Order: sequence, then C-alpha cells, then structure tokens
Amino acid sequence: MITGKLKLQVDKIWESFWTGGISNPLSIIEQFTYLLFIRRLDERQLLVENKANTLGISIQNVIFTPQQKELRWSSFKNKDPESMFEVFTKPLVDGMTVFDHMKQVGDAAGVFAEFMSKATFIIATPRLLDQVVQLIDKIDMKDRDTKGDLYEYMLSKIASAGTNGQFRTPRHIIKMMVDMTQPTKDDVICDPSSGTSGFLVAAGEYFRDNHKELFLDKAFRDHFNNEMFNGVEIDDTMIRIGAMNLQLHGIENPNLIKNDALSESAGDTRNQYSLILANPPFKGSLDYDAVENSILKMVKSKKTELLFLGLMLRMMKTGGRAAVIVPDGVLFGSSKAHKQIRQELIEKHKLDAVISMPSGVFKPYAGVSTAVLFFTKTGTGGTDRVWFYDMTADGYSLNDHRNPIKENDIPDVLNRYHNLADESFRARTEKSFLVPFDEIKDNDWDLSINRYKEIVYEEIEYAAPTEIIKDIQALDQERNQALAALKQMLN
Repeated sequence: MITGKLKLQVDKIWESFWTGGISNPLSIIEQFTYLLFIRRLDERQLLVENKANTLGISIQNVIFTPQQKELRWSSFKNKDPESMFEVFTKPLVDGMTVFDHMKQVGDAAGVFAEFMSKATFIIATPRLLDQVVQLIDKIDMKDRDTKGDLYEYMLSKIASAGTNGQFRTPRHIIKMMVDMTQPTKDDVICDPSSGTSGFLVAAGEYFRDNHKELFLDKAFRDHFNNEMFNGVEIDDTMIRIGAMNLQLHGIENPNLIKNDALSESAGDTRNQYSLILANPPFKGSLDYDAVENSILKMVKSKKTELLFLGLMLRMMKTGGRAAVIVPDGVLFGSSKAHKQIRQELIEKHKLDAVISMPSGVFKPYAGVSTAVLFFTKTGTGGTDRVWFYDMTADGYSLNDHRNPIKENDIPDVLNRYHNLADESFRARTEKSFLVPFDEIKDNDWDLSINRYKEIVYEEIEYAAPTEIIKDIQALDQERNQALAALKQMLN
C-alpha cells in the first residue's frame, strides 16, 4: 500500500522535473526510470560483491569493473552537481558516460537493458540532475512492495498524458479482470498491447496475494520468473517502462517483444498462451497490407479493436481464456466485420461473459463507453448462455476527478460471476442475468446489454387537471394576499 511518505517523495521528484523544464509526463517517468535503473545496477553489483566476499569466490556477472567505479550510483551521488553532470555527459571512464554504460550493460541487468538502445538522456542542468539523484537516493527500496508501490504511484501520473495517446487502464479494473479469470500456476499469460505491463503485474500480484505457498516450489518460481509473463508493445518508451514495472514487482525475466502484434513481422505466436489479459488500442485503423494474413481471414477489418480480438484467438491455446476491454461499438456494430468477429466468438468458441462498464471509467482522458469480454478458445463452439452484468459504479466518481465513492459494483460482479449457478433465476430487470445462445443468434449476434435488459417503468398517478387548477388558484390567492400585505407595510 502506498504510504503518505512515499507519495510525498515521488511528488517532490515530479515537481523537480517540472520546475527543471521537463513537463511531459512520459518524459519525466522515462528519465526517472533511467535513474532508478542506474541505482539498481549498483545495488545488484553490491549484492554480488558481498556474496563473493562472504563465500571467498570470484565475482560473477560483473556489471562494473574496478575502473568503472565513478559510473556507480554510490560514487557519483556524492559528487558536487557539476562533477556529477560531467560523469553523465562526458565520456570520462573507459570512453563512457554513466548513461553509455547503462545502455551497454547487457544481460547481467535483466530484461530492461534489452530495450535501452534508443534511450536518450534529456536532463539539461547539473542542478536538476543533483536534485533528482538525491531525492531518489533517500527512498528506501529494499522491499519489493515498496519498489512496486513507488513505481505504480509514479505511473498513475500518466493520466495527464492521455492527450498523447498513452494512458493506463485503471488498476482496479485490471484487478477485477484478473480476479475473475483466476490465473493458475501453469498459465502462460500474455498482453499483446502491454504498455506499462499493468495486466502482467496484476497477474503476478494475484499469486502473491492468494497463493504464497506456490513460491516455495522451485519449479513454480522458475516458471513465474521466466515463462509465465509475456507482452508485446510497439512503443519504445512504453516497453522500457513496462519492463521496469515488472522487475520492480519481482518478475525478473518476463518475455517482452518490441513489435506491432498485428503485423506480419511479429512472428508466429499461434496457440502459445493459456490466458490473455488486455486493453488493446481503440479507434485505430490499419491498412490490410500491414496486418498478418491469418488475422484478416478471421475478421476482415481495418479497425484495431476488431483485429486484436482475432489476434487473441490465434495466440491462445485451445482451452485458453481471455479477458479484454473493448469499446461498446464492438458489441453492436452493424458492419460485416463487427458481426463476423462476434459470430466467431459466440458460435465457434465459448463467450462466457459481457460486463458493461460506465462511460466515466477512463476519465479524465477518455469518456468512451466500454465493456469487458470474457471468452474461452475451443474451436468447436460451446456457448450455451452468456452472462451479462450492468456495472453502473466502480468505486470512483465518473467525472474527471475520479474521487473515491461508496458505490461500487465490483465486489458484486466477482461474487456473482464465481457463483453462476445462482444466476439462472435472475430476471432481466436485475444487475445481471443470463441470455441463451439462440436469442443472441436471433439478434444478429448483438451483445449490447440494452438489447436484452428489461426496464420496469414505475407508474406514477397525477392529480386530475381540475384539481391541479384549484391548487394553482389557491397559490395565486396566497401570493396576492402576501403582495397586498407587503404593499401595506411599505405605505
């Protein structure tokens, strides 16, 4: 849980960047991430050195040679601002700066280092660099939870970057989706539009919160750290942020791919994953030539929100599950492609649930209405009934401020979804209900909840017109009497 002290420390770092001339939220987070990584490099080396000294063995996985001492956090943090800035900007040690070394460190530093080739250092003054380094150095980052909370709070500030097209799925919505899918110890999980890796992080936290005993098993730990978590992301900045987010949350070696998941160059990812969690891009449009051909065979469209559904079905193993956020238009769009992908999900696979979410969930950066689809890949059908839920509150106000409120449907969503046997008797006027396959088919595969929800209109009886006229006349008489009394007082 993020503490007030930790928030204050992050806020000071953010303010320092802002007043120092770096105001773009993503740029701030990226520069913060680089400095965090540089600090972690030194901490990793210290652990290796202590282990070697204790056991009397040679140092393994050397990150800094003895000649590169000045490039270490523990060394340059004690320099005056001008000298520190020189170590970052002038190649003084082995022809390298601190930043050059960070980009070339290689496998010894984990997955984050793989995506450093295009990293750019944009802190322009010694004063700003010194301020931020000293503030980061004061943060106690020995505890995994603290490191994760720190970074999550920093990432929460991306909300102000929504105009740049980069924004995060709300953490409580991600947690709801993960809790509904209940990842298993053998799952291989993927997010084909991973961004900051929020879904993968939440899946990892699910095991720590609910299945701590699994971490006693070495086979599970190996699977957790090396095979379970997979992501694809096209943006250089976001994949670096996502890699750091995963590592700070204790996922050491996730498989992250820098690519466009929909393209021919993305490689063959067919039938590889048992669980997909995603919030793919909305409202994007691609030329047919840019999309992998097998996806177009499933859904002939240029719309990214439809193409990603086809991609997910291709990526999943038979029996694999998916939870994906889609814009409402996917549920009721009348184009051939919209109907094609809905029919594919319902008729050829197993559509489990549709949760309609309120339009304010993605505010302040988007007011689009969305839903969450839950489906299972079968290839042979299996949709018997689809569970619908009409979520009207998510625990936060639905305006731009998104302040916490008491009204929250999410606990009810989880309770009902995990007890579907009790849903058979619910009326269409309730929050949730089941709709049979044949009815959805007869409605041209329409999945909008309003197509099936029944609204009860409350009958209101009004007084007869003659009675209303009498009441108005009585009010007029009272008004005239009051006006006459007022005039008499003034005279």
